[in-house]
Amino acid sequence: MTVSVGVIGLGRMARALVCPLIERGTLQASNVIGVVGSEASANRLASELPEGLTVVAASDPRAVEAWTAPVQLLAVKPQQLDAVAAAVDPVQTAQPPLLISVLAGVTLERLQSRFPGRACVRAVPNTPCLVGEGLCGLAWGEGVSQQQRQWVTEAFQPVSEVLELPESRLDAFLALTSSGPAYVALIAEAMADGAVAAGLPRDQAHRLAHRTLAGTAALLDQQQLHPGQLKDMVASPGGTTMAALRKLEQAGVRSALIEAVIAATEHGRALR
Repeated sequence: MTVSVGVIGLGRMARALVCPLIERGTLQASNVIGVVGSEASANRLASELPEGLTVVAASDPRAVEAWTAPVQLLAVKPQQLDAVAAAVDPVQTAQPPLLISVLAGVTLERLQSRFPGRACVRAVPNTPCLVGEGLCGLAWGEGVSQQQRQWVTEAFQPVSEVLELPESRLDAFLALTSSGPAYVALIAEAMADGAVAAGLPRDQAHRLAHRTLAGTAALLDQQQLHPGQLKDMVASPGGTTMAALRKLEQAGVRSALIEAVIAATEHGRALR
């Protein structure tokens, strides 16, 4: 069987990347092989993924085909990296296979030392990729050809806006965009709780909080507003919004969010 893409680890993010490529015709399902930890997982996923896509357990002899594909997507958990790498042979070919890693905190230097002979790319996608509204940062390792760069960029574009960044900026990018949905979810939950406390039904409060956040993000983006501009548009002198903003400033919400992004950045650097 000829394999174009090998996918090592088929979690939600890997599936969110591969399935749109198949739906768009960029990939043929029959040219993709996925490797997962157990036979039970392989059987379950085989029934959920596009017909023709092969899914095998890591113990299956066919798993080696994923590591001989010209494009390899590495999407296991970061703590599994060394065990996975130990089972993979180095390659020596005129055109190095392309290894795309979505592992948080795993540097290009570490990837290239664990997977010699491969051209490595670090990709940092965030969870909104699952609904086609993501962001993805890309950092290129040594030996990645222009053709391979184009393929990677086009592979992520169906689900995200793609930015090419120096690897030194990826930790801050991850802290803002990959961890950011958790910050926003916390804010959405707190806003809904406040509305419930003020008398709205919970289901309605959650929906209104989500729509308020989504609409605000769209307004900021589409009209290219600075957040301060939008805040001033909403907060009239002596009004209800100004009373609320005073409470947020007294509670240190602004400072807490700044420190959260910095803490996530520093933790990402510490994982190296």
